[in-house]
Amino acid sequence: MSNQPIIITTKLKIGISACCMGCPVRYNAKGWDLVKSLGREKSDFVWVPVCPESMAGLGVPRNPIHVVGADGRAIWTNEAKVVNRGGAEVTDAVKAGASACMEALERADITAYIYMDGSPTCGVYRTTLKKQKRGNPPGVFGALLLDKGYFLIPASDLQSPLKWWDWRRRLLAFHWIKTVEIEDMKTLYAVWHQLKFICQELDEPWARALGKKLAAVNREAFMDFVEVFRSEIMMVLRKPSTPAKITNRLWKHYAHYRKASGKSIPEINEPTFKRNVTTIAGELIKMERAAVDDGILFGNTPVIYRHRKPDYDS
Repeated sequence: MSNQPIIITTKLKIGISACCMGCPVRYNAKGWDLVKSLGREKSDFVWVPVCPESMAGLGVPRNPIHVVGADGRAIWTNEAKVVNRGGAEVTDAVKAGASACMEALERADITAYIYMDGSPTCGVYRTTLKKQKRGNPPGVFGALLLDKGYFLIPASDLQSPLKWWDWRRRLLAFHWIKTVEIEDMKTLYAVWHQLKFICQELDEPWARALGKKLAAVNREAFMDFVEVFRSEIMMVLRKPSTPAKITNRLWKHYAHYRKASGKSIPEINEPTFKRNVTTIAGELIKMERAAVDDGILFGNTPVIYRHRKPDYDS
């Protein structure tokens, strides 16, 4: 590892609520193709769509369902139940559908899941639509997603270029720190150097504290520290950033890029320049491409996916 971006050439597998890929599996036989908002970037991932309510055998169309009791977690401890609009209990069927979907995600070995908030099954932080108040989050399937520790992305954020950029770059870093081997102190320091800039952006007080812990680690405590180190970074990478933080860091890293490469990117504006989130996302993507082409670490995006071209000479 060095002062260059980490390049991932294997497509990440992402689970997704099937209705978000346009599958007409909602209770009213509708769905939304939110993934199309990603444009060509859609092909950078392998998608694994699932629908707990369809796998429950409830059919399409169907009566909408809701949780009666504390929340979706209580379903799994038999302290709540799921009923449909007609009053029929469908708890066992929904649990079976959620379990079947989780088994499919585990077989696929996914890294992340894109969930539909507002669903009594897939919802993570909200399980009702509009201003209805029926049950508390998480949903029945959402509870399993949280317990599994997946990198969770709300489907609505796929429609915002800047929010998706933020999720995507944190997801790639999350996947890398989850899988990278850290066998000695030298590698530990190198991994922190690679990720410290994005961690500082997301939570600077925490990053400073971790840096001090890292400096004080002795070889006897190395293995225990590595697992804490990995776990804490994965937790911080789940935190969304803000446009202000992103643009300030972009300008800071762009200054480093200009100094290191002797090149400039005219499209990148100062943080105080007024522009919309689509323009900011475009600037970030240009910065990413330039950093990869010139082999310079862009701290905002320390891990990059690039399609591996076929080797026709082999």
